[in-house]
Amino acid sequence: MITFATMKEQDSNSPIIHLQQQQLLLRMEYEYEKEEFKRQTENMGVARKVKRGLCWYPATPGRSYYNSLNQLVIEITHTENTDIEHNFEFGRPVCFFRQSADGKITYMNFTATVSYADETRMVAIMPGAGAVMEVQETDNLGVQLYFDETSYRTMFEALEDTLRSKGNRLAELRDILLGTSKAGFRELYPVRFPWLNSTQETAVNKVLCARDVAIVHGPPGTGKTTTLVEAIYETLHREPQVLVCAQSNTAVDWISEKLVDRGVNVLRIGNPTRVNDKMLSFTYERRFENHPLYPELWSIRKNLRELGSRARRGSYDEREGVRSRMSRLRDRATALEIQINAELFDGAHVIASTLVSSNHRLLNGRRFGTLFIDEAAQALEAACWIAIRKADRVLLAGDHCQLPPTIKCHEAARGGLERTLMEKVVSNKPAVVSLLKVQYRMHEEIMKFPSQWFYNGELEAAPEVRYRGILDWDTPIHWIDTSEMDFKEEFVGETFGRINKAEADLLLSELKIYINRISGNRILEEKIDFGIISPYKAQVQYLRNKIKADASLKPYRSLFTVNTVDGFQGQERDVIFISLVRANEEGQIGFLNDLRRMNVAITRARMKLVILGEAETLKHHVFYRKLLEFIQNIGNQ
Repeated sequence: MITFATMKEQDSNSPIIHLQQQQLLLRMEYEYEKEEFKRQTENMGVARKVKRGLCWYPATPGRSYYNSLNQLVIEITHTENTDIEHNFEFGRPVCFFRQSADGKITYMNFTATVSYADETRMVAIMPGAGAVMEVQETDNLGVQLYFDETSYRTMFEALEDTLRSKGNRLAELRDILLGTSKAGFRELYPVRFPWLNSTQETAVNKVLCARDVAIVHGPPGTGKTTTLVEAIYETLHREPQVLVCAQSNTAVDWISEKLVDRGVNVLRIGNPTRVNDKMLSFTYERRFENHPLYPELWSIRKNLRELGSRARRGSYDEREGVRSRMSRLRDRATALEIQINAELFDGAHVIASTLVSSNHRLLNGRRFGTLFIDEAAQALEAACWIAIRKADRVLLAGDHCQLPPTIKCHEAARGGLERTLMEKVVSNKPAVVSLLKVQYRMHEEIMKFPSQWFYNGELEAAPEVRYRGILDWDTPIHWIDTSEMDFKEEFVGETFGRINKAEADLLLSELKIYINRISGNRILEEKIDFGIISPYKAQVQYLRNKIKADASLKPYRSLFTVNTVDGFQGQERDVIFISLVRANEEGQIGFLNDLRRMNVAITRARMKLVILGEAETLKHHVFYRKLLEFIQNIGNQ
């Protein structure tokens, strides 16, 4: 039997061994998450689940109806704890429960699927009318996330398919991406893009020339999305249709919106995270219900539901007559659905979905010349293979020096589950990689240290941002050392991590001082925005509550974003304040050891970066020691 230990000793160049290892690691993560869910369900109180964003309680059932895809859905709303970020999003399974006066929880014997969720409202796809009635008749209703068996099942299937492939394109891609087979390139005359910089232009041309795989490595602020959109747009001059995927719904929304702005016909599978008319207009669901044939289909489906209740009543002949009519109507409904789908898919230039949703029944049997995976450095390798099965060549875009995928099982992460497909290809096939080198976000001094540490000093600031600042004679990057202030961290819990209230209070004091230096009127007129970041959820929650309670900060609240590092991925602000939290005599920094996370944090600022942290604790790690020295040198210039 092949085990994880024996694999480590075997040839790392064997794609088969590698994929078997991935199966074992994914199984470890699956079992861990399943056990964790069971523990949460059995032992964790409702209040803790609400705080962790796993649950809404109390929840209020609203209207139920059949959506355009003939799915029975129900609306659920909640009005308490709406400031807590929840984890409900399209495609995730949920279960419902009731809580009695003595606190006893009774779960309902079915699961539903999230179709849409925002801060206060959710639309859930229900398994039947009985389930809807049960929810609508329940007092003290709650809804919580259920263990996502489907996503894991899909990933295991993809790994198995990739392992077993022989003599086909998937087998070739497997051996190129994971093995020693060389990646091929076509010789094409270079295309000029005067509106792109030279590294972006090179990247697009490398994508166009790639036979098998190409990688766009986009460090913070280097215009990765711009480059990717251009590469997709140019590819569509050569291919009728491409598949565009990302790990998260948010990332799919972002790239889809940019493509729509370029006039590309995008068909989005799954509901968008940010719902507005523009985003909805390119969803499959909205396109389906706007099709000229849809009113006829809707009418037939309504008739079928009405006839269904009559099919069990009356004489034998009457029932047979109803069944015969229902059969004819079903045939017509199927024909209409096939026709609508064919027209929607044939007319779309880009099919966009999450990696897991690329396994949707709507995409069964469809193949694509090119697959683009955005934010590939945040996607599990197994999830990438779900979509790769449908494509002839693969383009990966992202930055493996920023946040990795979230792995809950530490043993699986240490075993290599955290290492993404993109990271492996960058390491094994450097010839397919294009590094974007010009960044358009940060003041040059903010950029220098991450450039040196993570990108071999290859980044340069575009002329228009090189010296950008808010105040004259201001230092763009500043470290407030709390070593002499006797601040102490506190452990709050496994999920929320640590808190340092004194450091948070100092941050808010420094924030107010900086606001006064700029002047409140100027901030409001110019809409100068601020990001407040901490690696720990407990610190973030404390800062949010303090800002909410502070009357002097009320005029600027719309310009503040307070979040974890993970919540800030892909975002930028004029001014960034970072609270590092850790302060202890042992020099323990835990979470801060993940330097990719810190790379994200310190590269969010356009013009001003302020870091608060206890240097005595943090300088035990060479990264923070060097960062502190770098900042001190700037201050002394």
